[in-house]
Amino acid sequence: MEFTPEIKQRLDQLQEKYASMGQDMVSYLDGLLYADFLTYWDYIHLDTLLSLQSPKTPFPDEEIFIMYHQITELYFKLTLHECKQISNHPNLTTAFFIARIKRINSYFQALTSSFEIMVEGMEKEQFLKFRMSLLPASGFQSGQYRMIEIYATDFGQLVIQEKRKEMEHETVEEQFNHIYWKFGATELSTGKQTLTLKQFEKKYATEFISLAKNTQNTNFRSLLKGLKEAGENTAELENELRDLDIQINVTWPLVHYKSAVRYLNRHPEEIKATGGTNWQKYLPPRFQKRIFYPELWTDSQIDEWGKSWVMSVLPTLDI
Repeated sequence: MEFTPEIKQRLDQLQEKYASMGQDMVSYLDGLLYADFLTYWDYIHLDTLLSLQSPKTPFPDEEIFIMYHQITELYFKLTLHECKQISNHPNLTTAFFIARIKRINSYFQALTSSFEIMVEGMEKEQFLKFRMSLLPASGFQSGQYRMIEIYATDFGQLVIQEKRKEMEHETVEEQFNHIYWKFGATELSTGKQTLTLKQFEKKYATEFISLAKNTQNTNFRSLLKGLKEAGENTAELENELRDLDIQINVTWPLVHYKSAVRYLNRHPEEIKATGGTNWQKYLPPRFQKRIFYPELWTDSQIDEWGKSWVMSVLPTLDI
């Protein structure tokens, strides 16, 4: 059998590639000759993936709870993959920026639309029992989610609302002391930091501060400002960033709130979250008004931040 011109061309290219690295092409061809064909299950490590669910109790719905959170973290990893491409791009264009933000928005759309699994997909009595074996772990401790926030905006925008203006020009370290989520991780009865927060900061604080410093000029808000100053047409990009702002700072916390209301709301007093977090004050957007891009919203839109979602989905709840 004679080699076609296409095969000869590929062999010449391979020979050139391996020669440039001081490697013997024949040895690599032997490796191909003896190697097995790749399978789907080996490529995605399926057996390992399906072995990562380890319930702490005998309640069947705990496995649903574990898998949903694992899926969520994979979507967060996809989002961070896009964040890094934007932030680290040596010659960022508006078109590239838009395409990656659209991807991120699609990931969060998938996450929020699937959250009914948490809202309706578990038996309440099972959840209220198996959740006690999870103490003090909490979804609050998602480091990837905090990194997404850091990539999305100036670090000062993540400071608690009452301190945001005052801390605008402070160091990253000082701003970190007043970051909004610290004040959601307080014990309901004493106001002290929860063990959940102490664990979280021990693991991630240094990494968060380093990332905030490294993205001071390459977070999404800063990059948008740079493109506008360069005279780029950013109208479509601004629309996508508004969508991102709503996805992360309104829709995502409120679907969590809806789930918390279903499982933790009980008269005469609410049930504490596993980490002891003050979810009644921490989740509703109207309390924190976390807004990545305030310059893209009108004063009235900021004043009513999250209200339209609340009115359409939770009209009977006082949040």
